[in-house]
Amino acid sequence: MNVSDFAVPVIFIFVLIYALCKKTDVFAEFTKGVKEGLHTVYDIFPALFALVLSVGMFRASGGLALISGLLAPVTSFLGFPSEVAPLVIMRPFSGSGSVAIFESVLGETGADSFAGRVASVILGSSETTFYVIAVYFAATKVRKTRHALPAALAGDVTLLILSGLVVRLLFYSRG
Repeated sequence: MNVSDFAVPVIFIFVLIYALCKKTDVFAEFTKGVKEGLHTVYDIFPALFALVLSVGMFRASGGLALISGLLAPVTSFLGFPSEVAPLVIMRPFSGSGSVAIFESVLGETGADSFAGRVASVILGSSETTFYVIAVYFAATKVRKTRHALPAALAGDVTLLILSGLVVRLLFYSRG
């Protein structure tokens, strides 16, 4: 048995004891929290549904493959593995779609290949930009994202440029 096996029960018991000491109705507070959570889900669901639906349609229509193919000359010029282009396109939109593409890159090229390492850096160092903006801004009812989207996209472009460069420098610059 590990200490982590006892973490949840210990926290649960601590909360109950603390609530008893403060004379708080735990069940009433719990149901109040659930109600607030459901309101949050209600608020963010339309944006989340639209994003998930559009990403699914984009992948199913072949749009991802088309854009990846169009970007192939640019990626080869930059020395970026073309196998990773679909991951770069999908990552700002969908975490689960990105993981599926990541797994296919590793399956095709191997984890220790240049493409596999670049894909690993991208997956581990990036965020689902549009998903986060859609969910968080919808949850907080912010309508104007101001500089959040351009700053996040600038970070994504920087990652695109640096991921291949850093992997090349760390793993392939022996000399």
